[in-house]
Amino acid sequence: MPKRNTSDVIVVGAGVIGAACAYYAARAGLSVTVIDRGPVAGGTTGAGEGNLLVSDKEPGPELELALLSTGLWQELAELLPPQIEYEPKGGLVVASGEAGMGALRDFAAGQDRAGVRAEEVPADRLNDLEPHLAPGLAGGFHYPQDAQVMPALAAAHLLRAGGGRVRLRLGHEVTGLLTTADGSVRGVRTVAGDVHAPYVVNAAGTWGGELARLAGVELPVLPRRGFVLVTEPLPRVVRHKVYSADYVADVASGSAALQTSAVVEGTPAGPVLIGASRERVGFDTTLSTEVVRRLAAQATALFPVLAGVRAMRTYAGFRPYLPDHLPAIGHDPRVPGLLHACGHEGAGIGLAPATGLLIARCLDGGEPPLDLGPFNPGRFQAAA
Repeated sequence: MPKRNTSDVIVVGAGVIGAACAYYAARAGLSVTVIDRGPVAGGTTGAGEGNLLVSDKEPGPELELALLSTGLWQELAELLPPQIEYEPKGGLVVASGEAGMGALRDFAAGQDRAGVRAEEVPADRLNDLEPHLAPGLAGGFHYPQDAQVMPALAAAHLLRAGGGRVRLRLGHEVTGLLTTADGSVRGVRTVAGDVHAPYVVNAAGTWGGELARLAGVELPVLPRRGFVLVTEPLPRVVRHKVYSADYVADVASGSAALQTSAVVEGTPAGPVLIGASRERVGFDTTLSTEVVRRLAAQATALFPVLAGVRAMRTYAGFRPYLPDHLPAIGHDPRVPGLLHACGHEGAGIGLAPATGLLIARCLDGGEPPLDLGPFNPGRFQAAA
């Protein structure tokens, strides 16, 4: 076993991305210290809905990452306990009019060529999939590869599955990076003392830019706030993840302004989760009554049965946003020994296993399962 303050790799961040990095690094035979200033899943992961989606991604590097993760989540569901609530329930994207259906057809055709399964659902068959959907919709597309997990428990059980090779240090804020004379990483400084390793993985989520600055490099991660409404427990009135066609455009948008589009899904525990909103307002967690009003109105327009249901609570989270909508994954070319695994915006839970596997391949020198070039953490400096 490694010395108490030494390991092969330090992962900063105990959310689902950091947990996946630790799990796959441990599986590769490395000793890992996971450090977080808060608890496991205390940041973006704990505020997530647990979506594992391919339906909202256009062909390209992020979709390749999502498809890889889809298979890995299926493997993890066999390994991890049922408490992670892995549910391969599929997604349903609906359109209110013919123009929207045309856009969905074009989108699905491109995805099909990239390996996504999408099945067109005519208007008169929508209620076969979702009996409580509002009448008058033009149709939709069913995505059987979409799934869901309980994100906080998924992170916790991934860390546990790393076994004795993973050591947790919670409540220890990282205040600096330790480097050698030539600038290579040799560990981190925390409020509780120094921890040593030849590699440091930045899995700090929305705060990934701050950690990068401690290393003297720029990674333009910005917080993109979102609210979720949680209803009282219900019988299973929503069977899939259901969202309107507008959601795809909102995900791809770089606008800082408020955007809302109905996203509704049931959970094994009974409550219905209602999203999704996006806006860049820094780290302001103030409850927005305008966002809550919009989400409730859009959700009940899709599912009128929810109009008489009580919302028990609402909460905010911050998606770690990078300007080109792709995460930063892999070695930082500017700081030897520093790797990044952040900037996944609202897709981090779904993309976590593939990210963790790619980081493990970077650490052990193995062949990565896909091209890391589009995720190069140094790409923003090159564009400056």
